[in-house]
Amino acid sequence: MAACPVCGAGNPERARFCLECGTPIGGAPPRSATSRRTVTVLFSDVVGSTALGESLDPETVHVVMSRYFDVMHEVIERHGGTVEKFIGDAIMAVFGLPVLHEDDALRAVRAAIDMREALAAVNAELQAARGVTIATRTGINTGEVMAGDASARQTLVTGDPVNTAARLEQAAGAGEILIGRETWRLVRDVVTAEPVEPIGAKGKAEPVPAHRLLSVHRTPEARGLRFDAPLLGRGPELDRLKNVFEETVANHASALITIVGPAGVGKSRLLAEFIATVADRAQILRGRCLPYGDGITYWPLREVLTSVAGIRDSDSPRAASQKLRDLLEEVPEGSLLADRLASAIGLSTAQASSDEIFWAVRRTLEHLAASRPLILIIEDIHWAEPTLRELLERVAELSRDVTLMIVCPARPELLDLAPEWDARGTNTTITLEGLTPKAAVDLMDALPGGRLLPSELRERILATAEGSPLFIEEVLRMLAEDGSGDQQSTGGGAGARVEVPPT
Repeated sequence: MAACPVCGAGNPERARFCLECGTPIGGAPPRSATSRRTVTVLFSDVVGSTALGESLDPETVHVVMSRYFDVMHEVIERHGGTVEKFIGDAIMAVFGLPVLHEDDALRAVRAAIDMREALAAVNAELQAARGVTIATRTGINTGEVMAGDASARQTLVTGDPVNTAARLEQAAGAGEILIGRETWRLVRDVVTAEPVEPIGAKGKAEPVPAHRLLSVHRTPEARGLRFDAPLLGRGPELDRLKNVFEETVANHASALITIVGPAGVGKSRLLAEFIATVADRAQILRGRCLPYGDGITYWPLREVLTSVAGIRDSDSPRAASQKLRDLLEEVPEGSLLADRLASAIGLSTAQASSDEIFWAVRRTLEHLAASRPLILIIEDIHWAEPTLRELLERVAELSRDVTLMIVCPARPELLDLAPEWDARGTNTTITLEGLTPKAAVDLMDALPGGRLLPSELRERILATAEGSPLFIEEVLRMLAEDGSGDQQSTGGGAGARVEVPPT
């Protein structure tokens, strides 16, 4: 493994660029001290800190603020953010440096919500010990900045997105989180937010559009992909999925299928089309691997079980465990299975070995598949812990006398980061490449507004997309929202470039 000189992530020896942050490694030239990066900036400030300082002893203020900063720092780092600096009673954090993640905007809004929840616990502690509580306001914004080299102790980010984040924070009320337009665009499918009046910010020619963040959905979902457009250029891959399903049904057998392709190439679209053709003959269960967090090893299993057992967020661990027992009441060892599953997904503090959990999961899936073919979809398997990957392989290998099809969409890095995947030879791999030029044109024509774009702009979008269906969709979506799918979007000349969505 080759260590990245910037973020420290391990990479395969043949890698020319870091799989985590994109830094050149090996014999590639070193990265410059500064670079353009798209990041998400979070500002959070204590409301009324001046009055707090006047009413309290300096030592008390120091204790209160130190406790506050320690807790907030921990929350930000847990979500993959970097605290650039503490400015008086304010915190500035950056998501996207030194390691760039595709979901940095989502990480930032999740961090902001968790910071607000953590502050409630801190306030209970401060009220009991010091008789004081504090309130905060937060602003979040995404955009392109100039990024310094953290290892050289340079200022991490500078640019207008930083200033905008600060203006949003200043305009927020106590307890509020305001997010800028680009941040909202990136997270709107997974948050609850309401628009606010554009903010008149000092130094800004136009008021700043903003949304008030209310909550983040507990289960992450993919971007709001358009599944109304026809599936183009994927006939052979779709036929292969159908054939595997028919073979498992005919043989009453299990199968493990990995759909491999880069982000945005159409794995979800292909899978949606396949599911639509067999939904009346099979039951569909879904789980998603998370890129970070505590207790994520069996997170997809938790999503599957809570769905099939009807477990709600409001259920107590005891009530949720009982629902698992009800689900398995017809199985002779159902109570024991439920106990092992409860241990795996965090409903019980009882300890269970991996072998016991693997057995419980396999028997449960066999039970669910006994009456009707079961298709189990585990999204983003490239983020899975090794334990989960081994579990899925073992289930596919050992399940008997039931129709069980496990489908795992994944990015190509799975095969580099987990070469042991499919060590038992039970896996069927379907590889997706970018759309052909003709299929890309047909997709653009099928999407709203695609046919109406000037030919020059169409050509630039197609050239920049390099066969990525998601890129084509997102650019058209942005043009429609901005009302710029006309001559002004061409920038007035052939030298204008297509703006890449900030993700």
